[in-house]
Amino acid sequence: MKNFKKVASLLLAGSMLVGSLAGCAGAAPAPGADSGDQAAAPAAASGDKVVKIGVYEPASGDNGAGGKQETLGIQYANSKTPTVDIGGETYTVQLVVVDNQSSTEKGPSAAQQLVSEGVSLVLGSYGSGVSIAASDVFKNGGVPAIGVTCTNPQVTEGNEHYFRICFLDPFQGTVLANYAYKTQNAKKAYCLSKLGDDYSAGLVNYFVEAFTALGGEVVEESFPEGNSDFTSYITNAKSQGCEVFFSPVSIEAAANIVEQAASQDLGMPILAGDTWDSNVVCGAAEGKNVDICVTTFYQEGAVPEFDNGLKEYINGDSTALANNGGNDMIAAVSAMGYDAYYVALEALKAAGSTDPAAVQGVLPSVTYEGVSGKIAFNATGDAERNTAFVKKVNTETGTWDFVAEQSI
Repeated sequence: MKNFKKVASLLLAGSMLVGSLAGCAGAAPAPGADSGDQAAAPAAASGDKVVKIGVYEPASGDNGAGGKQETLGIQYANSKTPTVDIGGETYTVQLVVVDNQSSTEKGPSAAQQLVSEGVSLVLGSYGSGVSIAASDVFKNGGVPAIGVTCTNPQVTEGNEHYFRICFLDPFQGTVLANYAYKTQNAKKAYCLSKLGDDYSAGLVNYFVEAFTALGGEVVEESFPEGNSDFTSYITNAKSQGCEVFFSPVSIEAAANIVEQAASQDLGMPILAGDTWDSNVVCGAAEGKNVDICVTTFYQEGAVPEFDNGLKEYINGDSTALANNGGNDMIAAVSAMGYDAYYVALEALKAAGSTDPAAVQGVLPSVTYEGVSGKIAFNATGDAERNTAFVKKVNTETGTWDFVAEQSI
């Protein structure tokens, strides 16, 4: 099973090629052409043909803020590189953006919209649950997908059509557990997830496995959909004698937890995963007596040219500024969205075609040196990532301070 993804993709590409040759016996196809999709491609106003990339992200719901920031990175990349050469011809890249509403129930309908629009591949989503929920839609529609920051292993498990460019929760959970136990000297952890949420439940599970293996003790609870009052959970964490509060939940819930932890004098560090890497969390923590550390994919300042360009883009457009939470602080998910767009372009160039089957066939071998690091896929379609950034909220300035680049 080690090479399942690569073998399946090669078989898919091979069958596509056989069908293509059978249908073109009387004429030699243009370079990179396969099933006639290029000849039928629509033309942009510039006269270029058009290739569509689907953007499957939340713009509303619990993860709307993060989804907008991830989409922002994709849109910025598209503004810098609006065309791509495929099979010797120039194509204008059209982003087809849908709102999956942070919902596992409504997400598949948004995914089907992208399939119906004729996209060549899909980017997204922020949120593992909605990615998993849409997987069969993309599979049945014959469209490959590249996850940007969906970290749950189930996104790519047992399929050949879903890839991703981020690290996974088993790694992230272990990094956080080691940081809590070894750096923060916590021996008892309180873990809070959301009921029915694949991301928070999965990451808590991996944290608990690693933390208890180190010798730590854990108190676990979960809260229901729609909850905004976390006072009882904070009270329980304190009464149980816990030394760290771990809750890798949505940005919306995070802001409430921060506010209520400060008002109740939580008295212990708060740890979270990549979803808390947001200016919303920084804003909620500014001026308050809270200690917040997160793991994430990118640290502002790592690539100044990218940072400066994205800030200029954000500040130059009122919608972009609003979608980034009202300031130009760079979220790691924006950097990841930026990289995902260029991985998509590399796949289209390597395929020499806009046909989704051809794109899926080459994806296992695509590599790209992004602002978040080198991206290459392993046998399951996951990025070969082994480091994470740890950063902490500076409550005086409402910004992030770099703590460490962590590996295991």
